Amino acid sequence: MAGDLRGIAIDPFSPELRRYLIASMGSLADETLRILFLDSARRLIADERLQNGTLSQLAIFPRTIFRRALEHNAAGLILVHNHPSGDPSPSEEDISATRRLEAIGRSLDVEIVDHIIVTAAYTHHILSRDAIAGKAPSPSLFTFRSPPPPRSAPDTSVALANAETLVHRRLLRQQLIGSSELFGDPAWEMLVDLFIHECKGKDLSISSLCVTPTIPMSSALRLAQKLCDAGILRRVADPFDGRRSIIKLEPEVFHRLRAYFEGGSE
Repeated sequence: MAGDLRGIAIDPFSPELRRYLIASMGSLADETLRILFLDSARRLIADERLQNGTLSQLAIFPRTIFRRALEHNAAGLILVHNHPSGDPSPSEEDISATRRLEAIGRSLDVEIVDHIIVTAAYTHHILSRDAIAGKAPSPSLFTFRSPPPPRSAPDTSVALANAETLVHRRLLRQQLIGSSELFGDPAWEMLVDLFIHECKGKDLSISSLCVTPTIPMSSALRLAQKLCDAGILRRVADPFDGRRSIIKLEPEVFHRLRAYFEGGSE
């Protein structure tokens, strides 16, 4: 059925789309996030499931969503997720996540066309018909469902040990490169992202690297340039696309990061 939608303008309220979403997602036992990537004429470019899980909480990182949008050169997105409970009403977390993703999309010139909740019998449109309201979301992590009930009288010893280890490793990471003023969370996020891609043998463009929910893209581009000027990153021309620049870790920085992560994770 997805093939029937490809190449035509997508209306979030079309009966064909509604039947497709209900048939493919409405009866799933676990929460799943699906993204429909659209071109400037709202024709379907790609239909992808980006995340699912068996828990009551589904974490959504906007970086993943908007990186895929840039890779597809998408002008718009339709977010879709299911409520296995059968209740199509949006939670406060659903609305907050939509609101935050809309703001990030505007900064990247990617429109959030709609956010559709799907059950076995219904679809609910958060953006197209409903007012956006609710509390301000977390800057980097969103949940599409309510968190589980709190546990009574937890043992904090493990949490304390992990927190102390985290503090130690953050101090270590500041000394890792010798440029502590560049080692706030956005820069560290970029370096870790590059390290993961290079370990997998994948290239990463400067525009994809700079999609981050913590700072605007213009600030991320300036930060990437500072990291290049400091000898931490380097730009390489894309051999397949002269308009793009590939960004890489300097070899010595890659080896230091490898040693850091071989010593444990955060």
